[in-house]
Amino acid sequence: MIPHTLEPVETGNGNYTPTNRFTPIREWRTDEKPRERLMMHGPEVLSDSELLAIIVGSGTVGRSAIDIARELLKKHTSLNQLARCDFSEFKNISGIGDAKAVSIIAAFELSRRIEIAPFSGKKIFRSPEDIAEYYIPRLRDLRIEVFKVLLLTTSNQIFRDLTITEGILNSSVVHPREVFRLAITESAAAIILMHNHPSGNPEPSKEDIKITEQIVQAGKIIGIKVLDHLIIAGDKFTSFVSLGLI
Repeated sequence: MIPHTLEPVETGNGNYTPTNRFTPIREWRTDEKPRERLMMHGPEVLSDSELLAIIVGSGTVGRSAIDIARELLKKHTSLNQLARCDFSEFKNISGIGDAKAVSIIAAFELSRRIEIAPFSGKKIFRSPEDIAEYYIPRLRDLRIEVFKVLLLTTSNQIFRDLTITEGILNSSVVHPREVFRLAITESAAAIILMHNHPSGNPEPSKEDIKITEQIVQAGKIIGIKVLDHLIIAGDKFTSFVSLGLI
């Protein structure tokens, strides 16, 4: 249980009320301090705010690291939202300077890199769910739309992914010529299309459907089949094949 930073005192009538006396973490009981709790019981028993407070390191005058961590989580509602913040957004929180902002960003980036295993030709994808599971950590925190093409062998094994464009997607930007140019030179037997929706809505837009139809038709002419089009939106995804759109 994390103690209050305001110390309660007796009012004289048997009731207690908080005072304005700030209690820094160093004055808390040992079994209440986040670092000591982690050492004694392991990281899994700590709350998000306690773990974040350890990264923050120290507080400021009148505010503990726990207070700063709670404000971060309250402002950004979740760790996923917090992971998308940039340097300037962290600096907008009172008590976070350059060093603390850099430490938080570095911690989130390390977590992201652990989750994103290096692309390996030995990895086998058997379903849209397998592909989504692999790519969700790569795309879910992006603030702009990114359109990718996955190149497959004759045994439907992905051997390379290509970023075709970044930014707002439309049929004039995502042109079949760019989609198939490297697919042809790399002798891909088939391709899978993929892009993200930073809004968190996995449903395909009319423009998404239009782009896909154009690319599918071009693939039929060229002789390279489009197996699917996945939309990644946060931790959710949509498969055009599953929707019957391909």
